[in-house]
Amino acid sequence: MTDGPLPKSVLARGAALLRVCGESETALSLAELALRTGLPKPTAHRLIGELVRLGLVERTPEGSYRIGLALFVLGQSAPSVRELRDAALPYLGDLHEVTHENVHLAVPDGTDTLFLEKVTGRRATPIVSRTGGRLPAHCTATGKVFLALDPRPPGRALPRLTPRTLVLPGQLARDLARTRARGYGVNLEEAEVGVSAVAAPVYSQGPGSRPVAAISVTGGTRRLDMDRIGARVCAAARALTRTLSA
Repeated sequence: MTDGPLPKSVLARGAALLRVCGESETALSLAELALRTGLPKPTAHRLIGELVRLGLVERTPEGSYRIGLALFVLGQSAPSVRELRDAALPYLGDLHEVTHENVHLAVPDGTDTLFLEKVTGRRATPIVSRTGGRLPAHCTATGKVFLALDPRPPGRALPRLTPRTLVLPGQLARDLARTRARGYGVNLEEAEVGVSAVAAPVYSQGPGSRPVAAISVTGGTRRLDMDRIGARVCAAARALTRTLSA
């Protein structure tokens, strides 16, 4: 069930349904939608039906619900997202060509890191991330980049995704200090067992401003040379920063 108070307005309730649909890897039943949003089942049924009629949600042949094509088109039309992705794609592609691993463009979203783009291929390590997906910031390389440059402490208990996830405030603070010192974030099997990542910050107005995004390379722990990949990721992030600054 969702945390926080039950949404009161019709718009907020519809947005809650869209959010849980978007965050799920699979289509959700009406019962699952009601549970995850905290909405009464009749209310969820009425609102999801309206969202289906608008094309924002689609109903599968099995009777479950998932994000519809109309919402995808709306999301792609957001100017800030489109401009950032278009500027970043050449650098993401170059990193993938060099590493043959998964390359992400991510932005901060509350306590999460949100993946705007993912470049992958046959030789890349299979991982759970997807374009439009999110993970808790404290256990991802991109998220650590954002947290390291944000002085505010986490406002809630940190979820543990693997045995190596840093959940104690002191542990995370030391890791974020290392991130600031070396200029890039590292995730060592903290979000997914056997998978590690390196990420570097991207700025829109040059270093010294707040990062608007981060670029990462994610792959099998045994396949990643952290120092070598870290240097390449930092170079790509600096190049994208220069593009955005111009």
